[in-house]
Amino acid sequence: MKFRLVPALLILLVIVVTVRLGFWQRDRAHQKEALEAHITQFENAPAQSVGNTPVELKDIEFHRVTVRGSFVADKVVYLDNRPYNDQPGFYVVMPFKLAGGGYVLINRGWLPRNVSNRETIEPYTTPSGEIAIEGIARADASRAFELGQGGSAAHQTIRQNLDTAAYAAETGLPLQPFVIQQTSDDGDRLVRDWPAPTTGVERNYGYMFQWWGMALAALGFGLYAARRAAKKQHAPGV
Repeated sequence: MKFRLVPALLILLVIVVTVRLGFWQRDRAHQKEALEAHITQFENAPAQSVGNTPVELKDIEFHRVTVRGSFVADKVVYLDNRPYNDQPGFYVVMPFKLAGGGYVLINRGWLPRNVSNRETIEPYTTPSGEIAIEGIARADASRAFELGQGGSAAHQTIRQNLDTAAYAAETGLPLQPFVIQQTSDDGDRLVRDWPAPTTGVERNYGYMFQWWGMALAALGFGLYAARRAAKKQHAPGV
């Protein structure tokens, strides 16, 4: 049976590439499943005490932590476009001065938007003096879609996103390289019904099956083309 070399090689290349991409997505899914298992383990482990010694993000992310110190209320940032139960609102992010020195950002919780004036913040309370805070260490205070860098200007209280390193440079505060998502209650009337961290492992499995489906389709097309070529070759008068 004759076959055309170039089309056959192209089909083989498509099969090899799509099968490889499917395995890559499978490996990514397995990595994310392992991360989800670690997150569950960290959340059920005893809280780690954080002081003024810098802690790398990779060593603390998703761990339960506890800190002692006081809020720096005059440097608060409100992260806009953070809905809760379909209601618009803000995340209240505030520096926390650690008792032993240094600072860390605290995502204190969710606050509803003032429906009559979007620039007006609904009232809430901030504890004074030294208190203890418990929460989950996260890489940031959540990220929302942002066009350009409109939320990064200095002294802007309402922002779309907040980069920890950029905010440390802006304020001059020696911040830890992570944000604590507060879980303890201090009577401030903020909502702390935090969404569970998701890794998107379902998407990776979906992509995996898509790539492998494309590989099967390419294989089927190649076999079909080869069969048609064989029939044409053995047809009378050919």
